[in-house]
Amino acid sequence: MQNPAFETPATHFADLPGGASHGPLRIEYRWLNDAAGDAPLAVFLHEGLGSVAMWRDWPQTLCERLGMRGLVYSRPGYGLSTPREHHVKWPVDFMTREARDVLPALLDALRVDLHQRRRMWVIGHSDGGSIALLYAALFPHALAGTIAIAPHVFVEDLSVQSIAQTKVLYETTDLRGKLARYHADVDSAFYGWNDIWLNPAFRQWSITQQLASIATPLLAVQGHDDNYGTMEQIDTIAEHVPHAQLARLDACGHSPHRDAPDRLNDVIAAFVSRHR
Repeated sequence: MQNPAFETPATHFADLPGGASHGPLRIEYRWLNDAAGDAPLAVFLHEGLGSVAMWRDWPQTLCERLGMRGLVYSRPGYGLSTPREHHVKWPVDFMTREARDVLPALLDALRVDLHQRRRMWVIGHSDGGSIALLYAALFPHALAGTIAIAPHVFVEDLSVQSIAQTKVLYETTDLRGKLARYHADVDSAFYGWNDIWLNPAFRQWSITQQLASIATPLLAVQGHDDNYGTMEQIDTIAEHVPHAQLARLDACGHSPHRDAPDRLNDVIAAFVSRHR
């Protein structure tokens, strides 16, 4: 049962039918600047422990800067969306399923038609950045461009080591209580993410071969002080997507929208303006 204390007047829910890779889902979402009429749409895809609420006000600030409408939502297992059943483990291809099945189903449920999708910008952070890249590769004619912030395209030792350390913190410090502010079932959210990333089978996960299908504008952003990934992630993107633009941010960790929001917004605004 979801906790109504998490709900705000801006929170809505979409019911998605079951598909080949998932059962029926209830997805938490919010519109930003919905009164902007026919403005292009920015869709925000959160990190591995994120949710609608965990974005805070950054998506709103960016949408205002870009003159766009926005859509933020919590993926299954996070926020107020359908929680992961505790005995269920995410499969190795869980990010592909999010890009191929869940996001298109949500857009269908919200009546975002093909005309709107062709003008749509997909903006993802961390796991959400990987999902954004996969969506761009799978649906090259159903978006205007992609912004991938600290994305993963293959598994690095650094990522696994940091995620293992995060598990220790979750089980021994107040991290669990802090994350519980953003998820109705915090253990569902945490262990769904943590278990798959620490699964030995996941060490072989890679989406590098799919990247070549990306045809629309692509910006990949990485912080120099990211403890979950190195510059090799975005360098690999550039090798497979020659038209990709890269942004490397100094004094910035894994979350540029929190560590360096002004610099990130400047980079994104310049990129979108160039390709709009």
